[in-house]
Amino acid sequence: MKRLAIVVPCFNEEEVLPITVPELERVIFELIQAQKISVDSQIVFVDDGSHDQTWPLIEHFTDSDDHVTGIKLSRNFGHQDALIAGLTSVVSSFDAVVTIDADLQDDVNAIKQMVDCFLAGAEVVYGVRSSRQTDTWFKRSTAEGFYKTMNFLGVHMVPDSADFRLLSQRATQTLLDYPERNLFLRGIVPLLGFRSAKVSYERHARVAGVSKYPLKKMIRFAVDGITSFSTAPIKLIMNLGFLIVLICIGLLIYTLVQKIQGRVVSGWSSLMISVWALGGVQLICISVIGEYVGKIFTEVKQRPRFTIERNLLQEQIEAKSSNK
Repeated sequence: MKRLAIVVPCFNEEEVLPITVPELERVIFELIQAQKISVDSQIVFVDDGSHDQTWPLIEHFTDSDDHVTGIKLSRNFGHQDALIAGLTSVVSSFDAVVTIDADLQDDVNAIKQMVDCFLAGAEVVYGVRSSRQTDTWFKRSTAEGFYKTMNFLGVHMVPDSADFRLLSQRATQTLLDYPERNLFLRGIVPLLGFRSAKVSYERHARVAGVSKYPLKKMIRFAVDGITSFSTAPIKLIMNLGFLIVLICIGLLIYTLVQKIQGRVVSGWSSLMISVWALGGVQLICISVIGEYVGKIFTEVKQRPRFTIERNLLQEQIEAKSSNK
């Protein structure tokens, strides 16, 4: 019987955990009853440096339910690193891993379909939104624009698929072999190349609490995705430079012709506009290059992607081993 782990990253989720835990427990129980997964399957909550009662709640649920356990990170490392921490902790002991956010916007019932696809031979199963009706017009438009941009840059992603997915043990280990610190899992997972499947589901509104991804973080996430997988922005800067040089040559020729024809007029306004325009372009270009340099700086240091303060899953495994 296959052992399943459900990894749930959490950051200040005290309001939603009392609702999330019973829902995930129900799914685990139904899969066990259907003899599709082992009774040793687990729900692993990863506390990403929460400041509220998230960790005490995880400890409480761990004490009261054999299928619930938790991992506490020493500080807030970010959503993607919290996922990696969870995957790293479960990869050696479980046959498949499902990752899902704690807010229950992703339909937990789709996990059962993911397990069916896994048992049928798929090693990567994507949870794909069937529609974006719950999103605002702005979020829907920007999401579509982002996917189109990534596709244009040559980054092959699964549209409308976030971090709700199932990975086999082999796929998980292969994913962990990617050493980069600037993580963009939505772009990395399709690179694994293993047999994949898709499960469609309706995305719900958040059941409690507030979103941990405001507009600022969403923009940062999109920039990380683009700069982590493509050098197109740097090439765009080079092409922009050539274009500006050609425009300047044209203006030089135009100025000489005007001088020869004696139609020279004072051009203070146009001069200042040109100076400000070129200055703005230069600052943007320096910023884009700086983004790549910053990523290189982060990668070469090779610092750990996370630090685990306490691992209840490992404690449980060691306790079981000592009792045998």
